[in-house]
Amino acid sequence: MQTSILGRTGATVSSIGLGTWQLGADWGDVSEKDAHAVLDAAVESGVTMFDTADAYGDGRSEQLIARYLQSRPDVSVFVATKMGRRVPQTVENYSTENFRAWSDRSRRNLGVETLDLVQLHCPPTPVYSIDRVYDDLDQLVAEGVMKNYGVSVETAEEALTAIARPNVASVQIVLNAFRLKPLDAVLPAAIDAGVGIIARVPLASGLLSGRYTADTVFAENDHRTYNRDGSHFDQGETFAGVDYATGVEAAQEFSALAAEHGLQPATAALAWLAQLPGVSTVIPGARSPEQARANAAAGEVAELGAEFHARVVELYDRRFRAAVHERW
Repeated sequence: MQTSILGRTGATVSSIGLGTWQLGADWGDVSEKDAHAVLDAAVESGVTMFDTADAYGDGRSEQLIARYLQSRPDVSVFVATKMGRRVPQTVENYSTENFRAWSDRSRRNLGVETLDLVQLHCPPTPVYSIDRVYDDLDQLVAEGVMKNYGVSVETAEEALTAIARPNVASVQIVLNAFRLKPLDAVLPAAIDAGVGIIARVPLASGLLSGRYTADTVFAENDHRTYNRDGSHFDQGETFAGVDYATGVEAAQEFSALAAEHGLQPATAALAWLAQLPGVSTVIPGARSPEQARANAAAGEVAELGAEFHARVVELYDRRFRAAVHERW
């Protein structure tokens, strides 16, 4: 497994991490036994970075991670959590009092005194520009509530606003072969500032696995059923905001490109992301041990090279740029 420094945290993390949204909610039901099996498979495959949030199952994901790590005292994992999405999304709710309450709750859920990394969880855009927000987070670091803080964003503009702040350790952003805008300015700015980039939705909610067809049906409680139009949260979080039918067709093209390099499409998609300059870690989710192991294998893929990259960009330009590039 290749590793990287996660920006201003200074922590060394695996280039392929594990996103744990699916262990909490919104991807169908996952039992605690199955969740522990996924976490175990990831760790045994070299993953040293878990990403979670207080909103995933209203804390269930954090609690599952805590119980797993308590059962495996031999394991050392960097755990990044997020806060802010359990309340109505108003600027006023991103208050000093709420920051303290939310971080204290996550400490209890995760069973730790000090959180490794806390990220603001895609708050309203004005929040990224408020001096008091960063002063509050600096104070929580000084008190030992958290070691580091960062942000999770929906847009490139929000990312650039956060990167300009001196103590933002990391930025989490949607980045995959179907969403390339962060390559324009966000990755170069992060490199210059020493800020870590966490790439989320790396498989476009599974499209880049190449397993789906136009007729694939997802569970009713799976956001890929109920949030395709962005009616529950930002549309960019579901299939990276691209039209599903177009995404299925483009995924077949990507699968053919991966096959030319002797790779499964998901492996190629994750490896390409992890190899981008400026990307610290990539956080695919997994609902089975087999998926977790397959995802982690992408961290061992040899350099894919300029020709592979150029073909990814060409596919994006032809299929998606006009529809999504200026939206996020």
